[in-house]
Amino acid sequence: MTSLIRLNAPFSEEEARSLRAGDSVLLSGTIYTARDAAHKRLVEALVENSPLPFPLRDAVIYYAGPSPAREGGVIGSAGPTTSGRMDAYAPRLTALGLRGMIGKGARSDAVVEAMKRYGAVYFGAVGGAGALIARCITSAEVIAYGDLGSEAIRRLTVQDMPLTVIIDTLGDNLYSLGPKRYLAASL
Repeated sequence: MTSLIRLNAPFSEEEARSLRAGDSVLLSGTIYTARDAAHKRLVEALVENSPLPFPLRDAVIYYAGPSPAREGGVIGSAGPTTSGRMDAYAPRLTALGLRGMIGKGARSDAVVEAMKRYGAVYFGAVGGAGALIARCITSAEVIAYGDLGSEAIRRLTVQDMPLTVIIDTLGDNLYSLGPKRYLAASL
């Protein structure tokens, strides 16, 4: 059984551990966009002992490269990108307290193990619905790596962003649980 949960970002490990695969979430608060090029720079900064552009502890990263805002708009289309491209970097960031990741698609075993160990969750956002998701974004500001264009890190303020918990802190995965639940219900 799934539930609808209102969640504010950043959020704690305790809150992350209370979520279950299949839960519907309306996320509000501060989140950050970062795709693979930005993730590479974040990990390089860690290796060089340089400061990060935002605090990782309890943060949420949205795997998105938004399009430019139309005149008078906050942001353009802001749909999720394929999460697997961040899998090489996600375990390291999760170990440092990253609490949530938003994207689409499957995650590697290494990412799932890091999520279980450090108490992080993976949310799914609906691919192809970037214009609708953008309506939940009330402010957007480039805070790092502006030379990456749409892949720069942005700080977003979101209000009731609709998400689904795909992988929870127990490692339960909606991509595998969903079909099993469907088949059980149809028997």
